[in-house]
Amino acid sequence: MNNSVLNFLADQGLQPNTMLQLAFGAMAAILFLQSGLDKVFNWKGEKEFLTGHFQKSVLNGSVPLLLPMITLMEIAAGSLSAIGHILLHLGFGSGIGLLGMLIGTVSLILLFFGQRVAKDYAGAAALVPYFLMCAGGLWVFMAA
Repeated sequence: MNNSVLNFLADQGLQPNTMLQLAFGAMAAILFLQSGLDKVFNWKGEKEFLTGHFQKSVLNGSVPLLLPMITLMEIAAGSLSAIGHILLHLGFGSGIGLLGMLIGTVSLILLFFGQRVAKDYAGAAALVPYFLMCAGGLWVFMAA
């Protein structure tokens, strides 16, 4: 990228770290809001699927407790990431976005744990790129 473009972006308040925060925040907002809202709008189907999914694991019977918890965490992570994205655009700092990224990272660790316990190794492996995205985002937010 040439210096004139970098200077223009800097004049707009868009330093490289801020641009990365905006990108990570947008990705996390989309990921977690879609996932959390999907659970809300398909609660019965999600509950039935997860009850069967954990039927032969130590998490058997825990779906009524765990499903609301992970749903709330995903919606919180997505909402905070979206709000943080907007606040970052408006110049109010990255604190809310950092909190969204942290809750999102914890949510993915919990989901990964559940997939491993259920012996759904392919499902657990599919979460790794999302975790890496959130861990990278967490680092970018904390490096500010």
